[in-house]
Amino acid sequence: MKNYIYLCLLIIATASCKKDFLDRYPQTVISPQLYFKTESDLSLYVNGMLSKRGTSIYVNSDEQSTDDYSTTGNVRMKNMLAGNISADNTPSFWGWSTLRNINYFLDNYSGANTTAEVKNHYAGLARYYRALFYMDKVKVYSNVPWYSHVIEASDSASLYKASDPRSLIIDSIFKDLDYAVNNVRESVPAGTPGLWAVKTMYARLALHEGTYRKYHPELNLQNTANRFLELAKTQANDIITSGKFLLTPNYGDLFVSQDLSANKEVILNTVYDVAKQAGSDINSVVSANFEQSPSRDLVQEYLMIDGSRFTSTDDYQKKQYVEEFKNRDPRIYATFMTPGFVRLPATTPLVPLLSTGFTGYYQKKGYQNSIDPNVRGGADVPELRYAEVLLTYAEASAELGSLTQADIDKSINLLRTRAGIPGLNLANANANPDPVLANKFSDVTGANKGAILEIRRERRVEFAFEGKRYDDLMRWNGGKVFEKYPQGMYFPGLGQYDLTGDNVADIILVSRTATIPPVDQRIKNSLGVTLVYYKVGTFGQSGSIPLENGETGGPIVTGLAPRTFVAPKYYYFPIPISQTTQNPKLQQPHGWE
Repeated sequence: MKNYIYLCLLIIATASCKKDFLDRYPQTVISPQLYFKTESDLSLYVNGMLSKRGTSIYVNSDEQSTDDYSTTGNVRMKNMLAGNISADNTPSFWGWSTLRNINYFLDNYSGANTTAEVKNHYAGLARYYRALFYMDKVKVYSNVPWYSHVIEASDSASLYKASDPRSLIIDSIFKDLDYAVNNVRESVPAGTPGLWAVKTMYARLALHEGTYRKYHPELNLQNTANRFLELAKTQANDIITSGKFLLTPNYGDLFVSQDLSANKEVILNTVYDVAKQAGSDINSVVSANFEQSPSRDLVQEYLMIDGSRFTSTDDYQKKQYVEEFKNRDPRIYATFMTPGFVRLPATTPLVPLLSTGFTGYYQKKGYQNSIDPNVRGGADVPELRYAEVLLTYAEASAELGSLTQADIDKSINLLRTRAGIPGLNLANANANPDPVLANKFSDVTGANKGAILEIRRERRVEFAFEGKRYDDLMRWNGGKVFEKYPQGMYFPGLGQYDLTGDNVADIILVSRTATIPPVDQRIKNSLGVTLVYYKVGTFGQSGSIPLENGETGGPIVTGLAPRTFVAPKYYYFPIPISQTTQNPKLQQPHGWE
């Protein structure tokens, strides 16, 4: 959900869509000298810049490209891997009107008739929003033009300047963030960012840039990575040592609460309330086969309840649906609809639907198990939470080479304790790195290799379906991960299968050439319930569920067409050709033409 307050001051009447972010405001709009007079004016304008993800963290097209999901959606990375993106047809992220709104405020707020503290607070928020705006641009294009003031239409030199280097943009971003953390108030209206939200985002962006520089040699900035990792660690540690935040005892409560306003883990909340026409009901999206379905690879990354690796168990690749959810890290039960889950208004356990293009797994996180529309649409979303701060601290420390067992105990092990699994031992992790994760992230090396891989596991598990995996894979140089199609449930072949965990069959897989009998002649289980019939084939055979080896079994297959991640090119998107035609000084990112 995006929270916007629309003001007449923000309405831009543009003469040309080609440079909408630089056109001047019409002369009929109220002047800043008349508007920016009181704290109320400043607050109203700055709050109009607020944009939060809300429930989109649970349904995110970028996330659908990752190893967390299979998708039938037309998402940008999937198109990239198929070679279908060019400067002619690229998704455009080149909009700049938001930046103009921010810079317009920063150019004009200082004349307000209020105290310096008040003005500095709102300027800090505006610069925080500018930092977020530019970081989004850097993630897509790396080099972009930096504008710190509103540009007039007559200023052709600025209008058509070349992109500034990434290092200049990033330095400018962190100057804005430094100003913000030194001026934004701690106490702010509910649902808006205050000091601790700003520091959390500061730490997030610093970790992103530090790890991106470390793992992306095309930037030739590896020797500057530690500066940002230190910033991330410092900001995260400030939040930890403040003592103001605590983990919620029950992990699952974070995603079903009707009111997170007093929750000590939630640093920034998105409030939903159906009665106030701000509902969040996305049950139909996260609970059934609607574009996205969770992957088996994600299921396999959760540890066992005793802290051991699922991927170290015998024949783990052949474990069936019910068995693979037994004795696992309890966070899996708050994230997936696991065997035995009863989805209201039903009174019996859910039997997952098998369908071509989907994995058979169902997402639970973000789902409200209620038939009451007020409950379904009224669950708050934890926009920023303390768990991220703990993992930022742990990852930055590990990447810096300064990680100690004490660091682990005050960060990642608080999460594992909350989950109900044994804590991480630094020496053991580094002595025995997970070979599955090591194969996925082959450029992780050094003394802390095992710890870094475990921290990456923890991020994936703790924040599954919360919109973080795509950015993580991009900053970790994990492009090859995108090439593999996510797989679904494993079936050893034709036959009857229990999908609810009661040892009673629910479905039957038959040959693709078989004739499914009429309903009244189909097999019933011992409970008197008719089995659900599915024909089995290989991928591309219509009317059947595609298993890797067809009738002889295997995991569900969701795609076979070749996927190629071209590095470093695909870590960026091309600037639309309409923009480079207008301004030939703009240079395409790495490898694009």
